[in-house]
Amino acid sequence: MPGTRALTRTDRVSAVVDLDAVAANTRLIRETSGTPVMAVVKADGFGHGLLPVARAALEGGAAWLGVTTLDEALELRYAGLPAPVLSWLHLPDEDFATAIGEGVDLGVSTVEHLRSIVAATGDAPARVHLKIDTGLSRNGAVADSWGELVDEAWRYETAGAVHVRGVWSHLHTAEEPETVPEQVRRFELALARANRAGLRPTVRHLANSAAALTIPATRYDLVRAGIALYGVEPAHPGLRPAMTLRARAVQVKRVPAGTGVSYGHDHVTSRATTLVLVPLGFADGVPRLAGAHGAQVWFRGARHPVVGRIAMDQFVVDVGDTPAHVGDEIVLFGPGDEGEPTAVDWARWAGTNPHEILTGIGPRVPRHHHRSEGALP
Repeated sequence: MPGTRALTRTDRVSAVVDLDAVAANTRLIRETSGTPVMAVVKADGFGHGLLPVARAALEGGAAWLGVTTLDEALELRYAGLPAPVLSWLHLPDEDFATAIGEGVDLGVSTVEHLRSIVAATGDAPARVHLKIDTGLSRNGAVADSWGELVDEAWRYETAGAVHVRGVWSHLHTAEEPETVPEQVRRFELALARANRAGLRPTVRHLANSAAALTIPATRYDLVRAGIALYGVEPAHPGLRPAMTLRARAVQVKRVPAGTGVSYGHDHVTSRATTLVLVPLGFADGVPRLAGAHGAQVWFRGARHPVVGRIAMDQFVVDVGDTPAHVGDEIVLFGPGDEGEPTAVDWARWAGTNPHEILTGIGPRVPRHHHRSEGALP
């Protein structure tokens, strides 16, 4: 598969991350949206590796980095990345002083959070992004409390304690464009109320990956690219999946018809066949449910079924009469260039979304970050 590194003799399992794909995806999102991009690198860069992904996204033209925790934000700062960073999911009693001192922008959804940030402010004002809940019903101020939040923020801004740099929200179903106009309307009302309070945010952001690529009305001053950064969703020409999950066979055995496979013998072979043991399991993020719903892997140029229950550390593949040997490479998912399964396929088999597949790949699986020779264009 172009753009991915093959396993070596010493690799048992590996998640190979194509950083050129991350950079190219970032560039495509920037060019398609015509808007500066915040590369969302939370959850260890969606399982791809926080720092390598952040650097690749910045090389690809990202203007901002987005995370959910202060620890993630500070890891970016301590690694020497100077780009603006927004962190947005906090308890009121967290260490805001360190984050403020490192120039991290902070998402604020309640007056309580705002006051905690003000209490931690030193010589320079804290940069904050006030979040309005426009329908997702997660983080963000509801309409009834928005006025109190923006009025309080204006008082603190005039006192020099904070700088309201942004106002933002999150779409609940950007893949269904008919749901978006109502959220845009609510966002516009929130912006108008903030302006009446005296605030003049310069970074208004609403669009997630799908909206950034397909709904111009949501783009404002910044778009936040999450799953699209990693090339998985939405389906869009030019986006390329960045991760390939590989393993090497640890055992190969020929079995007769009528052989039960794995716990409970949910699967019994219907013919003489070859079984290949793969050293990955649900402790590594291979979803157990997928094995019961048609999961497949790529081996010697074809897809082959996962059979029997996926266990904690291993699962079994039926390769029929295809020659197989200990140490042979098996691809669980990749870009799909040659017909191999993708993260979207595994999400379908597991009844989940690709985000969970990617972020679920556990710490026992080493990440190998791949770059093509030469500098990025």
